[in-house]
Amino acid sequence: MADYTQRRVTMVDTQVRPSDVTKFPILDAMLSVPREAYVPADKRDLAYMDIPVDLGGGRQLLDPRAIAKLLDALEPTPADLVLELGAGGGYGTALLAHLAEAVVAVEEDATLARDAEATLAEQGVDNAAIVEGPIAEGSAKHGPFDAVVIFAGVEMVPQAIQDQLKEGGKIAAIFMEGPLGEARLGVKSNGRISWRMVFNATAPVLPGFARETDFVF
Repeated sequence: MADYTQRRVTMVDTQVRPSDVTKFPILDAMLSVPREAYVPADKRDLAYMDIPVDLGGGRQLLDPRAIAKLLDALEPTPADLVLELGAGGGYGTALLAHLAEAVVAVEEDATLARDAEATLAEQGVDNAAIVEGPIAEGSAKHGPFDAVVIFAGVEMVPQAIQDQLKEGGKIAAIFMEGPLGEARLGVKSNGRISWRMVFNATAPVLPGFARETDFVF
């Protein structure tokens, strides 16, 4: 039986803290939420390595450092209603639930959505809801949101998502340009989102978040 509790401590001490993530609520969440529970059973030995974990269907769980740094930039508060786009297996959802008042996580892959919902219930997470549907549409009926987070790659953020963010709200995502990417934090002011680069990172682009290419005949 693997000692996952010790692996969590090691993950925080060797991957998270050295990446300048020092806010206690984030460290506490990463020490408390069992990452191994939210990955496929045959991938549990990989859960605490400093690599992404393949979830199948072209989707992955980001490495711990990237998740911690996105949370660090976003700074969710205990009063926030957060929208997560692309719940995957539910690990990010569980971390957000630990940090915010409530989380709405959208997932269009039926298997991932079902697994995430089941694991969150098993883990006693009662302030998060998994919404099955197109990720790029978000969940307008539950919004507007104080914060939006995408633990994955995007080439652009659809207007429908931007409209679900409250004025003054924050959004974090990994923007991909070909093979290169950077995590950015956006703040909504006067109805517009202004972005700044936070750190370098790469991730597969989520369904519905690729830039439309102009076809040339």
